[in-house]
Amino acid sequence: MLQEGGADMRSTFFTYDKALLTVMVQADNPARIKELIDKSIPEGAEAFGMQFEQMKSEYRTKEIYMDLFSYVKDKPVYVTNYRGKRNEGKSDDELAEELLELAECGADLCDVMGDYFDRQPDEVAVDKEAIEKQMELIEKIHDRGAKVLMSSHILKFTPAERVVEIALEHQRRGADICKIVTGAENMNEQLENLKIINMLKENLRIPFLFLCIGECGILRRIGGELGCCMYLCVYEHDELATPEQPLLRDIKVIREAMKA
Repeated sequence: MLQEGGADMRSTFFTYDKALLTVMVQADNPARIKELIDKSIPEGAEAFGMQFEQMKSEYRTKEIYMDLFSYVKDKPVYVTNYRGKRNEGKSDDELAEELLELAECGADLCDVMGDYFDRQPDEVAVDKEAIEKQMELIEKIHDRGAKVLMSSHILKFTPAERVVEIALEHQRRGADICKIVTGAENMNEQLENLKIINMLKENLRIPFLFLCIGECGILRRIGGELGCCMYLCVYEHDELATPEQPLLRDIKVIREAMKA
């Protein structure tokens, strides 16, 4: 059963009986985010992911953040502040400061990119000083009452041993949830990804979200029944939604059918 916590009785990302239906809401203005929230809750949304790299700069204020985080009422909120989009030109230090502000305003889970301060092709920092800065950032986010998801978007097929190595490094750096996105273009690679989920279950002490892109993206639809802590889905595929993320209504049906 979902744990309730805090004065506002908000649910959490960490105690649940089913992988959470987390609806990603990408928009350049708060009104559209609220519209997607209003549409998603009656359809069964259990958590929300707000991707603030999409939002216009005039809306990037504490007042709007707090309003959006309270708008979801008892649903937990996961936030990203990735490079690119409307963050083009900002340094990783600036992105990190904005992430801290989101934590201060009430975000429940903050996405710290695995290569913050040391950009790498597989999004896993290797520079010692950068890793120390990541760990300091994670500690600061924790001090503000939020948890941390560390993400590495590799976006290509990656052998199991390397994925587990990255996941353990996320855990070592202080992340509360590990997120890794690889790829799969054929059945052999898809089978390796299924093997990886079991290896992550055996080796990690923290929850994880393992996803893939490509022709064999079945993990986005059944990963939550195999060990992933949540599903990332969308209410509808508008111009800003991530195409690979399945529709909320479809994932809800699949999740219920898998439990039957």
